[in-house]
Amino acid sequence: MPETLAAPPSPGALRACLSRFATGVTVVTYVDDDGSPRGATMNSFTSVSTDPPLVLISVARRARSHDPLTGRSFCVNVLGAEQEALARQFAGNRGAAEPRWATGVRVPRLAGPLAWVACEPWRAYDGGDHTLVVGRVTGTGHRDGDALTYAWSRFGTATESADGIEHLN
Repeated sequence: MPETLAAPPSPGALRACLSRFATGVTVVTYVDDDGSPRGATMNSFTSVSTDPPLVLISVARRARSHDPLTGRSFCVNVLGAEQEALARQFAGNRGAAEPRWATGVRVPRLAGPLAWVACEPWRAYDGGDHTLVVGRVTGTGHRDGDALTYAWSRFGTATESADGIEHLN
């Protein structure tokens, strides 16, 4: 007997389901049309390839950052647990935190993120109501500390482990 497809879930039901997947929190920074550094909070970020080094961000088509991020250099700033106010600031809660910017960099990035990944544009793909932007990694950096997380539509913390991937032989 052929399998019948169920109706797709409503956007609200899908969001409720997917909110159970814990993610890290990033602020993706870039230069806006007026030459100013800007950023947007995103948790849709993943590694794609190590050869060539590629990462992917998913940008909502309705977001103000959509057009400036498509086809431009950007930096993914992975936030530490103590940087929740920055996540809120770049998610639209103006006045939550005043960002500090790294100096002497070509692509704007925040000062003091848990990790950062600078990227040149590589490809962009249609992703429904989002655009999947793949960047070629041109630089990285990281520090020790706990990570800011997001699950169940709330911020949380992932405690730094003593034995991370950097310690593997």
